[in-house]
Amino acid sequence: MNDGRKIVAAIDPGRDKCGLAVVSEAGEILLQRVIATEHLEEEAKAVLAAYGPSCFLLGNGTTSKKAESRLRSAIHPLPVQVVDEYRTTELARKEYWKATPPSGWRRLLPTSMQVPPVPVDDFVAVLLAKRYLAAQKF
Repeated sequence: MNDGRKIVAAIDPGRDKCGLAVVSEAGEILLQRVIATEHLEEEAKAVLAAYGPSCFLLGNGTTSKKAESRLRSAIHPLPVQVVDEYRTTELARKEYWKATPPSGWRRLLPTSMQVPPVPVDDFVAVLLAKRYLAAQKF
């Protein structure tokens, strides 16, 4: 549960999967994972119970309108704020390669020419949260 720090939860919505992250105002990543879109409501409720975020952030991408409606009904009255996802997938790929550097012969190729072997939606969610927190005045 929240110990007085400002904490936000962020979701990168998608048709089949969503990125989910919980980040503190200090930039500490408390949770980062990819979830099935069909479990969005139960995952949001679990995050609410475990971390007590002050709001949920939702990327404005692919299926954001449908996800927003589902999320608002699941966590009401906690606010849901739709945020701009501009360039987050590209930045998330870079963050993935920082966290998981290529090995073997792949380390010889520039990471900009490689596609991560796993979804990076969770890295997008972290970026959305960090952007939002950086823009806030504490």
